[in-house]
Amino acid sequence: MPFVPDDFDVPPRRDLGWARLRPLRAADNAADFSAWHTSVDHIRATPGFAGRAWPVADYSLEQNAADLREHEADFADRKGFTYTVLDPDDAVIGCVYIYPPLPDDPPGADANVRSWVDADHATRDADLYRAVVDWLAVDWPFTHVVYASRASAAG
Repeated sequence: MPFVPDDFDVPPRRDLGWARLRPLRAADNAADFSAWHTSVDHIRATPGFAGRAWPVADYSLEQNAADLREHEADFADRKGFTYTVLDPDDAVIGCVYIYPPLPDDPPGADANVRSWVDADHATRDADLYRAVVDWLAVDWPFTHVVYASRASAAG
């Protein structure tokens, strides 16, 4: 079964006002690496990243490039969708991952979503969460998304 229906038009971007989302590309490697590599502890403390193998401080730029190529290929093959979060100056400040459910997700889950913002934009984490939740509800074909909530996202 495909992750998204064949006739589903994957959103090419999303304007959040304070930032925008667009598909992550291998060409984003240096900016992406800088954004997360300076924020490892912050990202590890972000809901949805506890206990995961990534991010790690000793990851290389080359390893990151390989990951970005995988994400770009997943997007092209409609297996998963990774969006970079860009500020108004086009600086990478975060990432959103929309992938099939994980084996330990609840029965009936049809997507697993994670997102992070760098430590310099930590106050925007709940804003990104709310914007992505709304976007998924309106523009995506999912009915049961697993996405670690943000306590500060109420309201």
